[in-house]
Amino acid sequence: MSTDATRPTTELREHALRLRELVADAVLVLPNAWDAGSAAVIASAGAAAVATTSGGVSWSLGRGDGQQLGREDMAAAARRITAAVDLPVTVDAEGGYGPKPADVADTVRALIAAGAAGVNLEDSAAPGGPLFPVAEQAARLRAAREAAAGAGLPELVVNARTDVFLFGLGGLDDVLVRAEAYAEAGADGLFVPGLLDLDVLARLTAATPLPVNAMAVAGGPGVAELAAAGVKRISVGTGLAQVAYTAARRAAAELLGTGTLAELDGSLGFGELDALYRH
Repeated sequence: MSTDATRPTTELREHALRLRELVADAVLVLPNAWDAGSAAVIASAGAAAVATTSGGVSWSLGRGDGQQLGREDMAAAARRITAAVDLPVTVDAEGGYGPKPADVADTVRALIAAGAAGVNLEDSAAPGGPLFPVAEQAARLRAAREAAAGAGLPELVVNARTDVFLFGLGGLDDVLVRAEAYAEAGADGLFVPGLLDLDVLARLTAATPLPVNAMAVAGGPGVAELAAAGVKRISVGTGLAQVAYTAARRAAAELLGTGTLAELDGSLGFGELDALYRH
């Protein structure tokens, strides 16, 4: 669902409100998409909403992760994804494609125009760190909130990502300081990738009013365990994209090696996939 109008459509506002309701009413599980096709497949599997992954989107366009695409390319990818599904879509906007609050505001306006009902904004100044100082990141989040209101979508869900645990730049106390400042700046959720210790997660979810988003990984806690720790939103980052590219490489290696096609067994049929785009 995309919008070419200068103001958000009623449908987009409803999608943003629905995204809020999904977190308030239950635990929202978000399999991450990287292009229109993956979004359509995820929707057909029964997802209530779709999240994007910056890494997956970047790979699909021949670039590495870490803001190597830029605002225009990411917004164009978001537009294709929102057009492919009739669900709320929350877009991984990385660090907002620029260090200044004005850069973040420009990114938010571009993604709203592309049909995004929510955005993720991280506090890493560069891949691996350092992080933006707390007050500086709060100002960037405040700019996102104000830009959404100015664009006619005050309902936009702003998920504030902190990379404290992902890059080993602190602990729970550091996250709590950021959570308080981010909430005051208008964030609607707190995303803490790299934190999968269930005891620490339970302490975090009990200490912050913000719904906490965890990134599930292979070998880590599952949905039920994360939910029991108080997590309200669960995503998988590049996980599904990695599975898809791994399957493609295995099938290609088999074809080029033994010349057989066993890796294609059980795949979705051509007609089933093609039908996802006939709307």
